Amino acid sequence: MSVYEKYEAVIGLECHIQLLTKTKMYSSDIAEYGGIPNTHVSVVTLGHPGTLPVVNEKALEFAVKLGLAVNATIREENQFARKNYFYADLPKGYQITQDKTPICNGGFINTRLKDGAEKRVNLTRIHMEEDAGKSLHDIDAFDTLVDLNRAGTPLLEMVTEPDLRSGEEAYAYLTEVRKLVRYLDICDGNMEEGSLRCDANISVRLKGAQAFGKKVEVKNMNSFRNVQRAIDFEIKRQIDLIERGEKVAGETMGFNAEKGETYPMRDKESANDYRYFPEPDLQPIMVTPEYINSVKAHLPVLPSQLFDIYTNTYKLSDYDAHQIIESKEVSAYFNELIKHTANYKSAANWLIGPVRAYLNERALAFAEFTMTPAALAGIIEIIDSGKVSNAAAAQKLFPALMEAPDKSAGQVAEELDLLQNSDSSALQELVNQALAKFPEKVAEYRSGKTGLLGMFVGEVMKQSKGKADPKLLNQMMKASLEKEQ
Repeated sequence: MSVYEKYEAVIGLECHIQLLTKTKMYSSDIAEYGGIPNTHVSVVTLGHPGTLPVVNEKALEFAVKLGLAVNATIREENQFARKNYFYADLPKGYQITQDKTPICNGGFINTRLKDGAEKRVNLTRIHMEEDAGKSLHDIDAFDTLVDLNRAGTPLLEMVTEPDLRSGEEAYAYLTEVRKLVRYLDICDGNMEEGSLRCDANISVRLKGAQAFGKKVEVKNMNSFRNVQRAIDFEIKRQIDLIERGEKVAGETMGFNAEKGETYPMRDKESANDYRYFPEPDLQPIMVTPEYINSVKAHLPVLPSQLFDIYTNTYKLSDYDAHQIIESKEVSAYFNELIKHTANYKSAANWLIGPVRAYLNERALAFAEFTMTPAALAGIIEIIDSGKVSNAAAAQKLFPALMEAPDKSAGQVAEELDLLQNSDSSALQELVNQALAKFPEKVAEYRSGKTGLLGMFVGEVMKQSKGKADPKLLNQMMKASLEKEQ
């Protein structure tokens, strides 16, 4: 047994979800990514004396949406608090957040690991707050610059229970979170731009132990893969320390993606360090059952619900269903596609196979896919009718249709001379020629070597230049070979 197998990791994640509202959490300032630095700010965002914050109603709605989607309990009376700390990019010297009264308590998110195993990750809370600005360290060689455009942007912080045990599990969880917020249309889930951020709290303990080890928090991770890498490195680092007889320090760590290593930033803060107290400028917000029901009535179909529909109603495999629901755009396209074809399996195969390959080869996002669902259904129909082979459709017909969106699949297939020969009399003549060409092989087939069927079919396909109907050809060839002499 490896020394690392003696231990287990205990991991909890804090996800900061930047909301897709037009304005900021407590002001009318524009809340959008980019822009000239320090132009999306006002005296309210900057916390000038005499200014008063007002809660963004859309942010409240998004919080309730997320809470309902993860089966959390929605709090009726919501109060706000000031979290005091002093960073250069925090203009007010405090953050308006929720402390003792988060809008959502409990809930869970189901994840799926690479081996197909499912894991439920329980949630502690979801609360509303505002983002800080952004410190820029790589523009000026001598100074750190501050851009306050992001300051005040609405955030939801979603905190898990310490249910995760590896970097892989964390990666799977974050994938589900991103998928969920995109389906809810509350966040674009772009971790590289900072609209979805994650801090990981990590400790290790001997397997079977009940007490938690010393917790280390890792920040500054800009991708799901880097979260996984940082967690895996930190687990090993902590185990190595313990095995050397050293203690794990309760620190806040950063992650160096180039080296694949964590590094110390500062001592870990405690709640007392932030000196929380009730926000004096905001009244409590009451979330009534009627309001919750109104939000619930407009929830979209969620990924978990789509999975059940795809596997139970449309009889797709678990793999196919997960591949489709991975993207909101793909699932929406699939839902429209099956309005034009009842061949659900083929519809899924085309989206997962040729369509994805086409987009990947051209470095295109699915949103840039221009073929209509009706046109793609036309390809599926012409294959199902036996007029064009699946291979010819994928390799020739599909790319040609992408360049000729005004034409039908039948028109392009005819222009490219892809239509299969389904004339039984003409096919029979080709079958007879193939049998006459290989009399010894015919005798071997009839003596029991039935695997030779493919050779005869291949010969006819070659002679027909691939235009023979494969299904009909196989039937006719087998019948001719097994005909009594």
